[in-house]
Amino acid sequence: MPGSRADTLRALLEKRPDDLRLRFGLAVEYLSSGQLEEGVAELQTYLEVADDEGNGWGRLGAALRELGREEEARAAFTRGVEVAERHGHPTMAQEFREELEVEG
Repeated sequence: MPGSRADTLRALLEKRPDDLRLRFGLAVEYLSSGQLEEGVAELQTYLEVADDEGNGWGRLGAALRELGREEEARAAFTRGVEVAERHGHPTMAQEFREELEVEG
């Protein structure tokens, strides 16, 4: 029986630890499979070094909110607004502003 997609991504990441696409993919895979803590950890590692245009910050904010970590979620959405605007993504920035209006 073949391993999971997360297993495959982890194995690839061991060989290429600086590959940001793999790290982001693993984070998304964790989030998709309900492994929120693992997904948050991978996103945080990714965001420490990536020039993310907003998507990663939005995913982080949503996952943190789902985990009940509202203050951290709000910080992620706030950072998402900043980077989305800097990269010319006004619609994404507005979506994050709307998330900031939501009570967690």
